[in-house]
Amino acid sequence: MTMAQEARKTIDQALERLSDELNNGKSETMQAFLAMLAKFHRYSFGNIMLILAQRPEATQVAGYRAWQGLGRQVRKGEKGITIIAPMMLKKDSESGNDPEKVLRFRATSVFDLSQTDGEELPAPTTMQGTPGEHLTQLRDFVISLGISLDTEKDLCGPLGVSRGGSITILDNLNDPEGFSVLVHELAHEMLHHGENAQRADKTTRELEAEATAHAVCTAVGLEPGTACSDYIQSYGGDAELLASVLHRVQKTAARILDAVLIPADETVEAEAA
Repeated sequence: MTMAQEARKTIDQALERLSDELNNGKSETMQAFLAMLAKFHRYSFGNIMLILAQRPEATQVAGYRAWQGLGRQVRKGEKGITIIAPMMLKKDSESGNDPEKVLRFRATSVFDLSQTDGEELPAPTTMQGTPGEHLTQLRDFVISLGISLDTEKDLCGPLGVSRGGSITILDNLNDPEGFSVLVHELAHEMLHHGENAQRADKTTRELEAEATAHAVCTAVGLEPGTACSDYIQSYGGDAELLASVLHRVQKTAARILDAVLIPADETVEAEAA
């Protein structure tokens, strides 16, 4: 069995285990996945599952030479984390025409920070329970998408409402709660409204939005606790539905995090397969 085949087998096994544990009420399993998603939001769903399955305690991964470029060295004997990386190959075409480029995937290895020695890396910024400037960046991103943003004193129950082109949230929410609610409603706008929206029942829509909010909040340093993961687990679902939901959550959270965590004048290139 090749490395790529082993990697895909690991994804399937991890996904099956995740589904089984969620159905048995183990919300900490979903919490572990969402925490991993927050740390590696630019990786594909499959690669996040691979990292989680092989080294769930991973915090920062990079290739062997990439770590050397950061002044660190992978320790002798450390076992790499297998992920799947894309590559472009030239395919011979008919005589006289330029070769056609085709996308292929190969298995490669990355290593966690804990597997290396060397120079200290800059400490990541911690939010200590507040979204800080990320709340302003989130609001700016919402507006840049052409979505109007308003507040009201009473929404008759919910903390926020997405109406397709507009978001309204309560005006008395504190910053961490307001950030979480705004991400939740933005996820609804991105996933469930517009020409590219996929039809889904209310259970699926709420699951996707809440999981996206959990991932983004965790990535900016907030502490969502277990409320979100317990909420997600209560809806359950089989492996096929779970895989579909988590894939959409990953892509949506990654797009939001790129806008919230990366300055607008920086060019962001995804690392994911």
